[in-house]
Amino acid sequence: MSYWRQPLDRKRIQVAHGIVHIIDDRCKGCGFCIEFCPQNYLIISERSNSKGYHPPEIIDDQQCVNCGLCALLCPDFAIYIEDGGTRSPDKVSPIQKGDANQ
Repeated sequence: MSYWRQPLDRKRIQVAHGIVHIIDDRCKGCGFCIEFCPQNYLIISERSNSKGYHPPEIIDDQQCVNCGLCALLCPDFAIYIEDGGTRSPDKVSPIQKGDANQ
């Protein structure tokens, strides 16, 4: 569903932005960061690191909301997040809910 109009105070809304850094050689490819990212910001890459594992890859630099969950869950400390400040969203969209039976 998309809205045909946007809130009047959209420019006053500020969304946190994070810059994700991945240390490829520390990663063992467990996939915790990919599985639990609330923005679906990370995917498994095709390339492999020096240990033979496939580290995560960033899809879009603008999607990270600086929650820090990936860095918190990483057992190898292969991910860290730099604060990218705040910005106004380009478009406000509704939250997509899953199945109503959950």
